[in-house]
Amino acid sequence: AAAEMHSSFTALRNLCPMSCGVRVEPFPMSDALKQDLFRLSDLWNDGLARFGGPFLAGDRFTAADAFFAPVAFRAQSYGLEFEGAAAAYPKRLLDLPAMREWYAAGLAETWREPEHEAEVRA
Repeated sequence: AAAEMHSSFTALRNLCPMSCGVRVEPFPMSDALKQDLFRLSDLWNDGLARFGGPFLAGDRFTAADAFFAPVAFRAQSYGLEFEGAAAAYPKRLLDLPAMREWYAAGLAETWREPEHEAEVRA
């Protein structure tokens, strides 16, 4: 799962840049983005079912979950939806104390990278 996150989901990365403070109105999704979301649902549903959840490899947060933490922020920002048990997984990640701390730190950050900000606005 971690290797696939590291090397895949190009449409998600390109069309939904991570930015904690942004909320995007619903938008027409490309077929490639829909395919990425379908694959994420499939991947998460498999891990949650195979290892019993609530995290991808069982009852504890692991490196596999850490790889998907930025996706949880994207799900929140862009209103992305997932199928089955995967639908609750991003919220579960966002509710973790470390994720709330990361989110608060992101909102408090004053430095902005202009190219990334332009990409997010687009």
